[in-house]
Amino acid sequence: MIEELFADGRSAIHRTDPALRVAAATLFSFTAALIDHVGALLLAVVFAAGLALAARLPARPLGKRLAAAGGLLLLVWVVLPLTYDGQPLLTVGPLTASREGVRLCLVITLKTIAILTAFTALVATMHLATLGHTLHRLGVPAKLVQLLLLAYRYAFVIAHEYQRLLRAARMRNFRPTTNLHTYKTYAYLVGMLFVRASERARRVHLAMKCRGFNGRFHSLDSYQATVWNPLLGAAVVLVSIVLTAMHWWG
Repeated sequence: MIEELFADGRSAIHRTDPALRVAAATLFSFTAALIDHVGALLLAVVFAAGLALAARLPARPLGKRLAAAGGLLLLVWVVLPLTYDGQPLLTVGPLTASREGVRLCLVITLKTIAILTAFTALVATMHLATLGHTLHRLGVPAKLVQLLLLAYRYAFVIAHEYQRLLRAARMRNFRPTTNLHTYKTYAYLVGMLFVRASERARRVHLAMKCRGFNGRFHSLDSYQATVWNPLLGAAVVLVSIVLTAMHWWG
């Protein structure tokens, strides 16, 4: 299953209304994505780090998430300065890195760190079921929310079914190689997986109808008004205004 490493906690962020957290993450991310002032982006990174501290995120899992984006950023730093037109900053043999290219790489890196950290602190700190109900509260169509929740639930069921079929094939001395028999075996395996998934979907649909499913998933979570709700909302709005002002008049 997808590990919800940050969903369980008792921090101020965890006690804040999920709808406000999703709206705040969206506003902050759009603001950070649309500005290109380096000083404003540094402020955005500092604010995102403050959100991570307020959410009491464990450092190692957060570092792994940032490192996952680091591979793409490394490719950007290798390619973009050498291919972006501008004033030469560094020349090594036939290769010339432009000043504008380096600045653009820095802007992309700061945006990535700020947005990923903020989304982890505000959105990844809730369970996916809570996120689904929150999206419904914010006006996302109910069918899209149901698709998200059902896909999250049954993707693991289908993956488990695939592992069962694969173990059954290996118990019958199946050893994958690069021959026609291997390709046909995998084709049969995938076809049987679709058959079993379709049959399971039919049974789940009948079971939900027997239990009186009326097209809505109900949540047992309740969030009362706390002092953190206006504080988080005001902080995100204020920071977004400051970032926009620094971008336009910096």
